[in-house]
Amino acid sequence: MSEAAPPATVSAAPVAPASPAVAARLAAEVAGTFVLVFGVIGTALFAAGFNGGTAGLNVGFLGVALALGLSVLVSAYAFGPVSGGHFNPAVTIGLAIAGRFAWKDVAGYIVAQLVGGIVASSLLVAIAAAGPDGFLANAQKGGFASTGWGELSPGGFGLVSSLLVEIIATAILVYVILGVTSSRAADGFGPLAIGLTLTLVALVAIPISNGSFNPARSIATAIYGGPTALAQLWLSIVAPIVGAAIAGITFKPLFDKLRRAS
Repeated sequence: MSEAAPPATVSAAPVAPASPAVAARLAAEVAGTFVLVFGVIGTALFAAGFNGGTAGLNVGFLGVALALGLSVLVSAYAFGPVSGGHFNPAVTIGLAIAGRFAWKDVAGYIVAQLVGGIVASSLLVAIAAAGPDGFLANAQKGGFASTGWGELSPGGFGLVSSLLVEIIATAILVYVILGVTSSRAADGFGPLAIGLTLTLVALVAIPISNGSFNPARSIATAIYGGPTALAQLWLSIVAPIVGAAIAGITFKPLFDKLRRAS
């Protein structure tokens, strides 16, 4: 999820490799967000509670958290070199606020992320529709792995709890992204750190809000999750953006100031 390289400029020095074309960058965001949503929501729908846990065949909350981290990890390594590997509108906005991403590219990235997420959830609906009788209806009745509070919270947590955990988790995620993609970070380990961070915060957040930290993921599931999921969708859009904005605004004054003082 590192910042995309700036376009090469003409000079007498050796010419640096050109930045990927806009179409390639947007395609990479579509593909990466598709993998993220397909991986984590597919795990939540088909594997988390498989067979009611009989014979230990379900993966539970831990499996979903790992699926989220692994989905971002593999997507960041595969598509990050092309687009910077955001795969999340909140991350794109947070990086732009921090000055790490051009505001003129924000809208295109967000549209690409929404497309990737919605295509993934739509294909999951098609898979579920061909499953056992009533599988899709039950999945949709349960909110189709949508995030929220009350009825949509696996642990029955309220609005304030879900709002806070989504804000805090997204802020942590964006702080880590800004840290591991800085010029001081070790090369090659960014995707690993980001994937593990997502796994960590998901382990905390899934019982509370069902763990999103990503408006594209939340929109992709809410459109199939019924009236309650759609009514609560605002939280899964607003909270991650607030968390990302907090990290984007405070990262430089906090950590660059600490670096200068050390």
